[in-house]
Amino acid sequence: MHAGSTPSWVIRENASTGVLLALYLREVLGIASPAELPRLRDVGRIGSDPVPRDVDAHDALEKQWREWWAMTVEPEDHPSPVPLELIDEYGTAIALPVSGAEALAASIRPHAEAALAWADWAHERYRTASAARSGDTYRAYAGTIAEHEREVGRRAHSFELNVEVLPLAASGVWWIGRKTVAVTDQLRADAAAFDDAIHPIIAELA
Repeated sequence: MHAGSTPSWVIRENASTGVLLALYLREVLGIASPAELPRLRDVGRIGSDPVPRDVDAHDALEKQWREWWAMTVEPEDHPSPVPLELIDEYGTAIALPVSGAEALAASIRPHAEAALAWADWAHERYRTASAARSGDTYRAYAGTIAEHEREVGRRAHSFELNVEVLPLAASGVWWIGRKTVAVTDQLRADAAAFDDAIHPIIAELA
């Protein structure tokens, strides 16, 4: 970020517990959306949802999951039209609309213990890997932005970007919101490959 000057940029990197929970439950509930985003690595159908559903019921569940996913990824851009209520089995980790998410709430309750344990494990794994990079997170993005500025011959435009580092089964970077991308943890661990992959994203924003 350019301190004390304009334009400026803000990049936030994380493996958010809410995003991890949503993706784990996407697996066990058999949700296809978003179609372009790979499945989680080493989760698949382990502990998969035992509840049979007809096509209409599953379509309704998927619609409710997509709405929750949008609120989870970018809550400011996708506020709930009705108040939210916590799902008791998840403590403070999941809040769903008081109406319009009944099928989703009922479907995720049986998976709370496994989902929370997996999300905690995946988040801690990200924290450990991030710490092992010796604080180079800022430099990784600043270097790419500086390279872009040299290419275009001007300062980067002001922008915000959220980067979710996730244990996905395929390597790459995917837009999952207006200002949010998902990147594979394995790609994030490869400095040169990550720089090549994030450069087009930076160029699009800056």
